Amino acid sequence: MCLCTVVTPSFNSEVFIEDTIKSVINQSFTDWEMIVVDDCSKDNSVDIIERICQEDPRIKLIRLNENLGAAAARNIAIKEAKGRYIAFLDSDDKWLPNKLDNQLKFMIDNSVLFSYSAYDKIDEYGKKIGSVGVPEKVSYYDLLKVCSIGCLTAIYDSERLGKVYMPEIRKRQDLGLWLRILKEVDFGYSKNDVLAEYRVHKNSISSNKKIAALYTWKLYRKIEGLNFFVSIYYFSFYAFNGFLRTKFPKIASFLGLLKEPIR
Repeated sequence: MCLCTVVTPSFNSEVFIEDTIKSVINQSFTDWEMIVVDDCSKDNSVDIIERICQEDPRIKLIRLNENLGAAAARNIAIKEAKGRYIAFLDSDDKWLPNKLDNQLKFMIDNSVLFSYSAYDKIDEYGKKIGSVGVPEKVSYYDLLKVCSIGCLTAIYDSERLGKVYMPEIRKRQDLGLWLRILKEVDFGYSKNDVLAEYRVHKNSISSNKKIAALYTWKLYRKIEGLNFFVSIYYFSFYAFNGFLRTKFPKIASFLGLLKEPIR
């Protein structure tokens, strides 16, 4: 048993996966396990992960026999998790060394069941290109309007919530999980500290805004079961907020849609 399980799906991630895993190894908090689920990679990802597993027994590799997608890979890791707290980190992102120490202390001290944090954006070479702040708390209805939780920052308490799984859709499955959790708790909470680094590159899911928008609509209709008119209502917020945050970040910040992280 351990206090925290880190869930990492991996697919053709040889370029970044070692940096990702090392950012967990370098945590000041040490009572964790990391489960990496390889989704039938065709590159050298598995060789890199296996080598690191031999060096640190807290890291475990699960290899899938067929490509199932990130949601299924994460769900397999959640099922195998031994930690009370479930944390998420994708194979191209990184954590700052105080991430788990800071966030878990915040959750334990304040009896928080679901938390998240601010994060920096970095390019393919690790250079900072921006920051994303977050609100102090979010509800189910807040997230329907705009997803302000980065997957690389989220942690939930599986001892008190039970194990909550992602809907098995190809994209926006992380938002689907946050919505599932927020049906069980009133709010998710954050101190708005920068605790992670999100890598922006040409293969990032969020780099294709049209596809993300399409899957957000599918999530409203097929997963959340919202009727057409309610879906239109929330999607209009999603589209407008996304437009402001992308094209006019200063206006978004003024309106409270893009909060500056605490330094």
